[in-house]
Amino acid sequence: MKAAEEVFTIGHSNLSYEAFLSLLRQAGVTAIADVRTSPFSRHSPQFSQAQLKNELLLDGIAYSFLGKELGGRPTGSQFYCDGVADYERMARSPAFKHGIQRVLEGARKYRIALMCSEHDPLDCHRCLLVGRAIAEYGVALKHIKSNGDVVDQEEIEERLLNSEGKQNDDLFVSREDRLAVAYRNRAQKVAYSEPTRNLSSHITAD
Repeated sequence: MKAAEEVFTIGHSNLSYEAFLSLLRQAGVTAIADVRTSPFSRHSPQFSQAQLKNELLLDGIAYSFLGKELGGRPTGSQFYCDGVADYERMARSPAFKHGIQRVLEGARKYRIALMCSEHDPLDCHRCLLVGRAIAEYGVALKHIKSNGDVVDQEEIEERLLNSEGKQNDDLFVSREDRLAVAYRNRAQKVAYSEPTRNLSSHITAD
């Protein structure tokens, strides 16, 4: 069986199902890995799990729910720091690692897109947590945008460095180390925040 070569990500945002399907078709996606912790949407019911799964299957696209392993809202206080989900701790958990292996194995057979809700990959754990882990295996990670453009992880990481003020070369700090800090800083801004412990306006759609 061939090795996994690439994995896509996509955020359904407020797209119609037809527009969402068109984006998948354009990228040649044959399977969706749903990495939402809660696979439901009050504002876009077409992306609630049961309806979405049925529609995708009718259109010849496989669906798998991986929100328990790869979701952005962990259970267990050990995965939080000051009330905010800690992506680095989550990435070290056995359940997360198992979920990543499931994606990598599936990508040998299917052309997979990790799906969450946020439009921008830099606002979503599908990129900052899950996608980052997959890319570390040497798999090409590509992000499908709502306008049909597809951007690779390297371009997203350049945006990340710029947004976090870490783009400048430093004789004493490697790009890898600057990128690690940028990932950490961005995650602290957008990761799920426990409402009972922190009432600040973190993004909570994952």
